[in-house]
Formats: sequence, C-alpha cells, structure tokens
Amino acid sequence: MRLVLGIELDGEGAHPEAWRRAAHTPDRLLTGRTVADRVAAAENAGFTFASFDDSLLPPGADEGPVGRIDAVNRAAFVAATTSTIGLVPVVGTTYAEPFHTSSQLATLDYASRGRGGWIAARDTDPRVASALGRPEVTAPDDLAREERDAITVVRDLWDSWEDDAVIRDHATGRFVDRDRLHYIDFQGETYSVKGPAIVPRPPQGRLVVFGSEANTDPSLVDVVLVSGPTLEDTTAAAGRAKAGGAPLVFAELDVALGSSPSAPPSGRLSFAGDATGLLELLRALDAHVDGVRLHPAVVDEDLPVLARSVVPALLRAGIAHRPVPGSTLRSTLGLDRPVTRFQAERLEDSSR
Repeated sequence: MRLVLGIELDGEGAHPEAWRRAAHTPDRLLTGRTVADRVAAAENAGFTFASFDDSLLPPGADEGPVGRIDAVNRAAFVAATTSTIGLVPVVGTTYAEPFHTSSQLATLDYASRGRGGWIAARDTDPRVASALGRPEVTAPDDLAREERDAITVVRDLWDSWEDDAVIRDHATGRFVDRDRLHYIDFQGETYSVKGPAIVPRPPQGRLVVFGSEANTDPSLVDVVLVSGPTLEDTTAAAGRAKAGGAPLVFAELDVALGSSPSAPPSGRLSFAGDATGLLELLRALDAHVDGVRLHPAVVDEDLPVLARSVVPALLRAGIAHRPVPGSTLRSTLGLDRPVTRFQAERLEDSSR
C-alpha cells in the first residue's frame, strides 16, 4: 500500500497564535463555510483523510480566541460536500456515553457514504469532567479501562445489527428482521450496555478506528498513531506498534512550511522548512509507516503549500495515491469489511 496522507484541520493550526495569521477575520472560524473550504482544499489536493480534534470545553476556555464546533458535527457537515476524503473526528472515551458515540459515528458513516473514521482519545483535562458534572478520572489504569470499554462497546453496537437486518417489505409490513438484531450484553466495572444500537450497521460495517500507540491496545483499533520528537523515536514507535499487531501505523508530524512559525514542542516529530525538505522526510518515513497525519502550524499558510508543492509530488512519484470516488475509507486503506461479531460466532458454531 502507498503512503496514506492525512491532515488535521482543527481550528487555525497547531501554533497557539495561528489565528493571528488566518486568511479570514476571527469571527469566521466558527462557521461551516470555513470548515467546508478547508476540507475541500484538502480533498482536491489528494489527501486520504482529514481529522478534526475536539474538546468538551466551552469556546475561550484556553488562552486566545479559540473555539470549536463539535468534531462529529463538523465532519457530518462536510460529508455531503465531499466525495473521496475520509472524515475522522476525535471523540473522547473517558466521559462520553459510548452508546451515543456509536450512534453519532454510524450516522456520520451514512452521511459520508462510508468515509467515516474515529480517533478514540482519552480525556485528561480535569475541566472536561467538571463541564459534564462527572467525577474526574485520573489513574492511568482507570483511563485505560474507560478507553478499552468505550471502544469495545462502540464496535459491538455497530455489530448489533447484522447487514441484512433491514427488510423493507412493504407488502407484509416488516421492515426489520428481529432475529438479525442482537443484545451486546456488555458489563463493565463502571457501566453496562444492553443494546442493540438505534442506528443500523454503518456502510463500512465498522468505521476505521484510530488510537495512540502510547495508550491504546492495538487489537482494538485499525490504525495506530505513533509519535516521537525525532525520526528515530518515531520509527522505533512504529516498530513497536507493528510488533504488537497493529494493522496500520501512521506517524504524527507537525509541519511549518515557508514563513509559518514552528509550533511549540508537542511530543510529535516536527518539520520546519520548505516543501523539498518535507518531501525528503516523508520519503524517509515511507519505509517505516503506512501513513502520516500532518498537523499544520498555520492551516491557511501551510495547506496551500501542501496542496501545491507536496501532495502532487508524492502522487507523481507513486509514493501516495488519490482516493477513488465511491470508495469507503476502509477500502482506501486496504482494510477488509468485517462481518459482525454475531455472524462470526454463528459461522464458528456451524463449523464445529
């Protein structure tokens, strides 16, 4: 598989003062048109997916004029105006109700005709718990448990409708085969979920799930995101993820091109320079990872350079490829469409 190219399009960029260099007035950040224009530029350039960071904090909770529209809403808003690019929002696993997460993401997959994904992320800011009126979760083992349980429940709920559960038999008035709907009967340490889901199985069966190499069990996700302050650290993390059974491994990379200011250290590999230097780094990464997710320092300055000088060069060299219209995100990434957990169990029983 060729190198997968993703881009993070939250806010104005990774630099905390990127808003000062935006190509629009500050009041336009929280508008659908700004989100749609940026995603359209990324799709036209040939990016495989766009991601959208998220926070449950109210706008302005951090320093500077920052704010966000809910990540899933942003992804769903641009679903109808795009045709090839994957749409991958961040949804927290610590405090969000996994039943609602499952429904939101399944709906995104329908709206995008199978181009949805999910970055499962732990909520570590204590203000998030306060905003939701929830007890704060701080212990590493508890954060890991909540993440594991949330991903398990969401995936099982996607499987709770078999692919042929919807009948739509107008003559008999039967629209759902009740024998193809299943209770998931999840019982965890802090909550239980009966199921089934209230949204039929997504077009992809299961959306593409992303998780961090530092935190997430690779058996629960499709894509492991690896970070490291140097190229050696990043490739070492990629090796660990692959050795742990990760289906796909993508590197996280901060980029500042041309006159864009470099973002403060984030723990991710970073690059500051011109398009030629970035292309050399991406060629080096191509030998170790399946894809990259770029975090531009200033979206309005870096995205045009990426679209003009970086992505086209990778496409011409055959290092990356443009998604094909009508393809799902899973198929673009070379991932099979999974059967449901319940179909798999039935097939296993019948083979005995």
